[in-house]
Amino acid sequence: MTGIHGTGRPVRWLVTGAGGKLGRDLTAVLGADPRAEVTALRRADLDITDRAAVRAVVPGHDVVVNTAAWTDVDAAERAEDAATEVNGTAVRHLSEACAASNAHLLHVSTDYVFAGDAVTPYPEDAPTAPVNAYGRSKLAGEQAVTSTLPDTGYVVRTAWLYGEHGRDFVKTVLSRTAAGAPMSIVADQHGQPTWSRDLAVLLARLGRAALAGDAPPGIYHGTASGRTTWFGLAREILALARRDPGLIHPTTSAAFPRPAPRPAYSVLAHHRWSACGIAAPPPWQESLARALRNRPHPWEGESPKDPGTGSPRAARGDG
Repeated sequence: MTGIHGTGRPVRWLVTGAGGKLGRDLTAVLGADPRAEVTALRRADLDITDRAAVRAVVPGHDVVVNTAAWTDVDAAERAEDAATEVNGTAVRHLSEACAASNAHLLHVSTDYVFAGDAVTPYPEDAPTAPVNAYGRSKLAGEQAVTSTLPDTGYVVRTAWLYGEHGRDFVKTVLSRTAAGAPMSIVADQHGQPTWSRDLAVLLARLGRAALAGDAPPGIYHGTASGRTTWFGLAREILALARRDPGLIHPTTSAAFPRPAPRPAYSVLAHHRWSACGIAAPPPWQESLARALRNRPHPWEGESPKDPGTGSPRAARGDG
């Protein structure tokens, strides 16, 4: 595709939450495409809970990618209404604005919409049953997209994000073990560590396929292939960093009591990508190795306060 609908005009993208981990990677990926014209808005530029502001900024764009979110899982348990305003109501504002301007919407969601009681990967159409307020707020956003934009709305669920920008579990492990200190990491939560740059590339490909009419609307899973535990991930991080994986000791979720329960199993299947000619995400080990090879030095400079579970920490704003 040389441009929008083959006309040669650049595809006009709007990225919300552009100051966050995923938003920054997506802005960079799109910025490298000469066929793309990108408007990248941080929370300081656009508060997606402001309906009037959203309606003013969406027109004129072909694809809107929403990476803005409330991601503090435990804080959502104490302030569910506030979390839902960002993750649910604001997404409805975006959906309505896209419907009014004939734009496609790609909305980033989460594995936390599932109960976590499965034993095989969740397909895209599996019943949802979130076990915490954060998951319920994100499910509200999914429902806003699919109900408002049945023909031009896309939900991309992801999980266990790490990358160059911001805080995440990979940085925690690298930082805490730099001086040889041991760590106890939970071994009873199963998921898919996902490199934010891989997800950014996937979103860009999905947006282009959507405009070309090659991607059916609906729900997609944007996680790395394979599965592991936080314990398994931590050991792989140290092995790749040429440190002693023996510094990582297994423990249970019960050893790290939290206000919000976490799903024990949130491994996602990737059935729908083949329908639009897009390859499923690569194995998590392969992506982690590439991420660590490409990381700026020192990548371990920032770490969250909670190394036990590696759960999302950032609050309302850029995702």
